[in-house]
Amino acid sequence: MNKVDIKIIASKGAVVPCYKTEGAAGADVCALLEEKVLLKKGQRTIIPTGLFFEIPQGYEIQVRPRSGLAAKNGVTVLNTPGTIDSDYRGELKVILINLGDEDFEINSGDRIAQIIVAPVTIGNFIQAESISVTERGSGGFGSTGV
Repeated sequence: MNKVDIKIIASKGAVVPCYKTEGAAGADVCALLEEKVLLKKGQRTIIPTGLFFEIPQGYEIQVRPRSGLAAKNGVTVLNTPGTIDSDYRGELKVILINLGDEDFEINSGDRIAQIIVAPVTIGNFIQAESISVTERGSGGFGSTGV
């Protein structure tokens, strides 16, 4: 298991991300709210966390849904996985959407997402006149069957 040091500033009342089990890949992230938010079914909103990161170059933090929140309530991260780049210094905010059947209440301190620290591979995009032919070709969006 590799460990990467990540500097973090947590605003007053913010919860520092933590891994809930020894084998967890994702660290839970909590909401930091002045007052509760009612996320109506079908609605999306941006939830602040009060967390600011200094991520080492060559890494990113991915923001992902919490499976229990999605399975039990239909609440998920809209742009998943969201990426926090190593040069971003603003507050981590999470875009949540309620795809469930009921309105969902979010309170300060509620676990709303999880974050994964991941290495970044930088692509070297080389302009070409043609690309190789494959059996699949340009087929996409279900072209290989159910």
